[in-house]
Amino acid sequence: MYDRILLKLSGEQLQGKFDSGFDAERAAWIAKETAKITALGSQVVIMIGGGNYARGAQLAHGGVKRVSADNIGMLATMMNAIALADVFNFSGTPARALSNIKADQVLDQFTHRRAISHLVKHRVVIVAGGTARPYLTTDTAAVSLALELDCNLIIKATKVDGVYDKDPVRFSDAKKFNTLRLQQAVERPDIKVMDKASIALAADYKLPLVVCKLLQEDNLVRAANGEHVGTRISAE
Repeated sequence: MYDRILLKLSGEQLQGKFDSGFDAERAAWIAKETAKITALGSQVVIMIGGGNYARGAQLAHGGVKRVSADNIGMLATMMNAIALADVFNFSGTPARALSNIKADQVLDQFTHRRAISHLVKHRVVIVAGGTARPYLTTDTAAVSLALELDCNLIIKATKVDGVYDKDPVRFSDAKKFNTLRLQQAVERPDIKVMDKASIALAADYKLPLVVCKLLQEDNLVRAANGEHVGTRISAE
């Protein structure tokens, strides 16, 4: 079992049955699955996306500057973190939301010491605001955060059951990879599960990643327990 795990969730995962916005039922399901990890003694950090409300790359058109668009996207992650933490706490899984963007009226500021303090008290730490800088995705923010907080594993929860050489929803002949080396994931153009900057950062520090389907019961706890789930991307 890994001691400390970073779970990367996209904003789209939180919209659940809706076309956009936040689905509390989906969030409660995620809380239940995350609680299975903490029950075994592992600490969990969540880096949250904001695509269910706004995506910076999509907004940067028609007069909206890319910096402004990315800032809007990071604000969207803050809305998700506030709601997700409430659902976790209501479900009986202690959680605290922290933000890399200063907004003290609604969210506590992320600091290394504050995050570690919550983790050692067995609270799930939900981090919003990405890196707080434009032109960097929440994937890159997730890897950076995992390194900062000494996480042993990153789990990226997705809509599909691993990494494929092409979109398995669109192509019936898509090939799934059970394992990949980090350097392969950086170099191969057909590996698009995370942006290349984030994978390169993980490769620099030999930080393993598991990409698996979120909406499969026990997937998260199995990945956290070192069992084979989805696709494992590591230095070996």
